[in-house]
Amino acid sequence: MSPITQTQALDVPSAILKRRSIKTFKTDPIAPELLKQLVELTVAAPSSYNIQDWQIILVQDEAQKAALAAASWNQQQIIQAPVTFVFAADSTAGEKNLTPILERGLQTGAWNEGTVNYFQTAVPQFQAALGDKRREYAIKDAMIAATHLVLAAESLGLSTCFMNGWIEDKVKEVIGATENPDLAIAVLVPVGYAAEPRLNPGRLPFSYNVSVDRIGNPYGA
Repeated sequence: MSPITQTQALDVPSAILKRRSIKTFKTDPIAPELLKQLVELTVAAPSSYNIQDWQIILVQDEAQKAALAAASWNQQQIIQAPVTFVFAADSTAGEKNLTPILERGLQTGAWNEGTVNYFQTAVPQFQAALGDKRREYAIKDAMIAATHLVLAAESLGLSTCFMNGWIEDKVKEVIGATENPDLAIAVLVPVGYAAEPRLNPGRLPFSYNVSVDRIGNPYGA
């Protein structure tokens, strides 16, 4: 089948309001240039100190998709969608060689020498202070990137589904990360063209879960 294209991207508010979790996908491929655009928009996401502590694996091979689906309680959207993004989080990224990140910040002009010198000390100190929270913080960064993907995909005519039903050890085996205990699986996101529409199930009124200053003081706009 030939790739489907959308001629005009949605604006951000429209993409947010239009997005739904799609569980059934067409098998139509995603054009390579469109997939590249999705990756670019995904990794544009912010991360703590810009350490980009995610590993993003695009699962496209049919055998890999089947194995990933098996690791995800046989959910068929992984089989149907042309690609599933696996977002893994590296809890030790801030302790590794930061030179490529720091040099890139200098090259772009975003950071000066003072900032780079500060980061060289501050990032390892921050990581050490996090202690057992390092995994949690890395997963947060990966989830921010995954949200970028979902909204970018929606704006470009694609559909997605955040997947939280999978077995971490088995997913790590599929992506070749069995021997890396510091890598956590944050979320799986199949991406493709929706085979069926899904309606908006609605949201609670603000007064249920949006407060001002303290919980229990409902936001009443």
